[in-house]
Amino acid sequence: MDVFRDLEQCRQAGVEHALTIGFYDGVHLGHRAVIGAAQATARRLGIKMALVTFNPHPAQVLRPESVPLLLTDLDHKLELLDEAGVETVVVVPFDAERSTETAEAFVEEVVVGCLAAKAVIVGRDFHFGKGRAGNVELLQELGHRHDFDVEGVQLLPGPNGVGESVSSTAIRRALAAGKLATAAKLLGRHHEVRGPVVTGDQRGRTIGFPTANVAIAPRMAMPADAVYAGWYFRPDGSRWPAAVNIGRRPTFYDEAEHSLVEAHLIGFEGDLYGESARIQLVDLLRGEQRFDGVKALSAQLQRDVVMALQVLSERDGGGPY
Repeated sequence: MDVFRDLEQCRQAGVEHALTIGFYDGVHLGHRAVIGAAQATARRLGIKMALVTFNPHPAQVLRPESVPLLLTDLDHKLELLDEAGVETVVVVPFDAERSTETAEAFVEEVVVGCLAAKAVIVGRDFHFGKGRAGNVELLQELGHRHDFDVEGVQLLPGPNGVGESVSSTAIRRALAAGKLATAAKLLGRHHEVRGPVVTGDQRGRTIGFPTANVAIAPRMAMPADAVYAGWYFRPDGSRWPAAVNIGRRPTFYDEAEHSLVEAHLIGFEGDLYGESARIQLVDLLRGEQRFDGVKALSAQLQRDVVMALQVLSERDGGGPY
């Protein structure tokens, strides 16, 4: 997959594209439906397919007081787009100057000038440009002017049992409620958190349950405080079953500034400090709770490990549902 982070880099003389535009946070099933439509159009026209996205999230510039938490950072998003078979990604830097650009100017600069679009495929609710003035109808008008077709794809209905359309907002809502199964149905995969392993208070190893303390960027969406079964992926490619605590450790602390992610790798012995961790969260085991001392906590942690192994054994190879 070709990734262009500078608009000058993506100007390829004579190369036409069927493209889609959006932030694509999470690259969920709805996003993949739009990507699939763009890929099908590209094949039909015999041209390349491209995806235009933005970094950082436009809301970080336009309304920093209410920026949504992210399901994926840029690197993870690019990995998922590559897995989805996207040929070309253009990452448009979004800053104060870009925020004042009209929809018409964006189309002329990026859609036509950079990618020589012959077709643009976006979600029906897509908006862009200064004041969100651009939409599917305006794109169609500009398409007549610049000789490209436009298709607006309807929101993808949620899978059975979800009850709402697939969207990044719905996934964030499910995560906040600890509903990993719902989030996985909408994503088409298990939700994943990433970060470096940092030094914690090392309390876990003193009670026989050492943990990898994973520092998650504060802008990332996290599930509700609880204990989860998950898979821990090491940089060497190995995968370890894990009991993952997300929370503020009320047994030891009356108050904590923020929740921590602590993964106990079942059966692992060794040093994890400094490595980049990937944790796929599979299912909720129990809510976070305060215990009457270390003995009671240790007994529950033993039960957590047994339950995590059982859940992961049942789910392994069976998809994210």
